[in-house]
Amino acid sequence: MTIAVLSEVATGAEDLSVWPASTRRLPHGGLAVGGVSLAEVADRFETPAYVLDEGEVRERCRTYRDAFPDADVLYAAKAFLSRAVVRWVREEGLGLDVCSAGELELAVTAGFPPERIVLHGNAKSPRDLEAALRLGVGRIVIDGSSEIARIAAAVGPEGHQRVMVRVVPGVSAGGHDKIRTGTDDQKFGLSLTDGAAQHAVSRILGQPQLELTGLHCHIGSQITEVKPYLVALRRMVGLMARIRDTHGVVLPELDMGGGHGIAYRPGEPALDLTALARRLRAELVAGCAAARLTVPRLLVEPGRAVVGPAGVALYRVLAVKHTGEKVFVAVDGGMSDNPRPALYGVRYAPRLIGRASAAGPRTTTVVGRHCEAGDILAADVELPGDIHPGDLLAVPVAGAYQLSMASGYNLVGRPAVVAVHEGAARVLVRRETLDDFRSRDIGD
Repeated sequence: MTIAVLSEVATGAEDLSVWPASTRRLPHGGLAVGGVSLAEVADRFETPAYVLDEGEVRERCRTYRDAFPDADVLYAAKAFLSRAVVRWVREEGLGLDVCSAGELELAVTAGFPPERIVLHGNAKSPRDLEAALRLGVGRIVIDGSSEIARIAAAVGPEGHQRVMVRVVPGVSAGGHDKIRTGTDDQKFGLSLTDGAAQHAVSRILGQPQLELTGLHCHIGSQITEVKPYLVALRRMVGLMARIRDTHGVVLPELDMGGGHGIAYRPGEPALDLTALARRLRAELVAGCAAARLTVPRLLVEPGRAVVGPAGVALYRVLAVKHTGEKVFVAVDGGMSDNPRPALYGVRYAPRLIGRASAAGPRTTTVVGRHCEAGDILAADVELPGDIHPGDLLAVPVAGAYQLSMASGYNLVGRPAVVAVHEGAARVLVRRETLDDFRSRDIGD
């Protein structure tokens, strides 16, 4: 069973297949998630609001642990991070993958063991490295040759830091050009084809205070097929064999990154997690046997596939505008809380909740409130023909890369994040207010 179809099995309803597994229909067009009415969440906490189903996040963590029992599963914090999420991930036995001092320090101050954290980043700042070394991060992934000397100098001659090398394996995969990271024409990692990765390995092995624990690769995001991962893994095992032959060093770890694709709308494809885990393991064992290598410990880094389907965005309709043949439904959020449609052309399936409608469907475009023609949340979607200002829209699969990429555009303020679990709702991240903007603006 793939992660993406858990909610369809639980609800038995095709049109709820991409919603959290706890989603239930209520009378008069309502929906409940985690035992809590979404309309009541909107009334109590105002809109826009992001609802995060704690049970769904935890269950998806467990699904990964079950699929990869002999691997380290690291939650990719960039998808969405808060102190509560840090606790959920820790309690479910996952490690953590962070990309900045901010993510790292939030996690550690929330009680996450730093030795179970991996720090990434193609351009790590001095503050990033200082925080990583001060807090004792488990591994630092070296993304460029200049980082080797910087990290070695920061560690000092008597220090010690475990590192990995991010390798570009020459594999193109992902749902959009902007999130394909496995080829030589982008900013991440060290190339396998031009020898940069091999050269970096040689330099690291010459630094006694740096311990090279393994190789890392991340070929892209929103990947829905297993094959690209297998191609990348073969190339990584080949490099590990060459490192063994050249330097006499057998690396104990191989991190295959994340990018596991999910369905945003019913009927869309999603990565089969069970197939991925089974075939990755088989390919790793076979490849290492052929190369006479000790099988390294596997690491994977899911983010979107853990929190994406656990989130629901709630918006209130502000205006309905008929322009020629087009119907625009404007809501009280937009690209400041979800820039993904503008960045990647992502398609969502918003739904009217909170009231029943007998009107037939009409093709509409749900737009945001911002001063951009590209502020479109969902183009050409079917909504009831009688939709009007004051109605409530819910957008599923909203847990990843929305609030984590939110901005302060138009000083609208970022929405609150509300956790739901076993019939209770609580604020995880409060709504951003005008006072927040004023307190940061210290000029006159």
